[in-house]
Amino acid sequence: MAVSTVTTSLPKGLADDLAAVASIDVIPKILDVICRTTGLGFSAVARVTEERWIACAVQDEIAFGLAPGGELQVRTTICNEIRENRQAVIIDHAAEDPGFRDHPTPKLYGFQSYISVPILRADGRFFGTLCAIDPRPAHLGSPETLQMFQLFADLIGMHLTWAERLSASETALLEARQAAELREQFVAVLGHDLRNPLAAIDVNALLLLKSAALSEPATRVVQGMRKSAARMAGLIDNVLDFARGRLGGGMAVERIDDCGVVLALEQVLSEMRSLHPDRAIESDLQPDDGINCDTARIAQLFANLLANALTHGDPSAPVRVQCRSDARGFELSVSNGGERIPADTLARLFQPFARGPAPVGAKGLGLGLYIASEIARGHDGTLTVASTAAETRFTFWMPGLGSRE
Repeated sequence: MAVSTVTTSLPKGLADDLAAVASIDVIPKILDVICRTTGLGFSAVARVTEERWIACAVQDEIAFGLAPGGELQVRTTICNEIRENRQAVIIDHAAEDPGFRDHPTPKLYGFQSYISVPILRADGRFFGTLCAIDPRPAHLGSPETLQMFQLFADLIGMHLTWAERLSASETALLEARQAAELREQFVAVLGHDLRNPLAAIDVNALLLLKSAALSEPATRVVQGMRKSAARMAGLIDNVLDFARGRLGGGMAVERIDDCGVVLALEQVLSEMRSLHPDRAIESDLQPDDGINCDTARIAQLFANLLANALTHGDPSAPVRVQCRSDARGFELSVSNGGERIPADTLARLFQPFARGPAPVGAKGLGLGLYIASEIARGHDGTLTVASTAAETRFTFWMPGLGSRE
């Protein structure tokens, strides 16, 4: 009993299916058990599509002549019918079976006994069949035989599902690595190629203001240049932190016992006052020594809150800054006058890319408050907001050394 088979190159999807079956160590044992239990001389796992029937794994004790990778014309197989109706087919004796005595397939391939059950992936997609044949009649119709085949088919389908999911995970991991490389390039561009030119613009504008006898209109233009450069630098810093934190493992905070918080806050105030000479900023900074924090990050948080207040607050009302600390904790608040923030906006104010109502011409990405809240979280603290018709107040609080002991 021998059959003429076709072996051709397979497209990637079918080649992957063939490799997936070959990687399942238990399949040779399954095929051996089938042959020993049923007495049939040939058993196989076949990949069956609308166009092709491909042997993926074979146990051949009757010289049928089909090896892994070999193909039969799918239209000549009973497996093609199983693909369409997904029902098992069992034939004890084809020559005496009313449904198959005149069927062309048993005559073409020279078998009398036949059993085949569908192999399905976990999501119900049809893969192929687990089948066995022999030129001699055999008793295959017992419930135990069918249950054994169905159990083995389910086991193979489960292995194929796992292999597919593993392949998808490996692909996702590769894509994640590629995305990480792109992210690093993106951060490098922002950190170097954009910030350095901005710094040069700001320094040159400052030199002009200090050394040149500028007219009043020219002075306003140069001051506007410094404001634009500062705003752009802030946007870049926020995007950098978003890329590093949200996409790269969280906000980096390096806390040390530091006494320079007041100086850092006063430097931010000085810069903001020089950039906004037309705005009133009132400050009351009274922290004690011994604050444990990342000073640069606290200054960044403060700058974001202050910029937000200057952007969204009533220009005719002062922005007020207060700072207090003791053994229990450190508190920093920034408040401004203006309209009350709507409740729906308030609920998402600390989410990335969320923006409240802004004055005409105000530009931003909606990352400043998100970055500030992440800095607060990195200090085991909180950033809250309360908004009334009288004022909007943002309050940062973090526990002191005494409260953590």
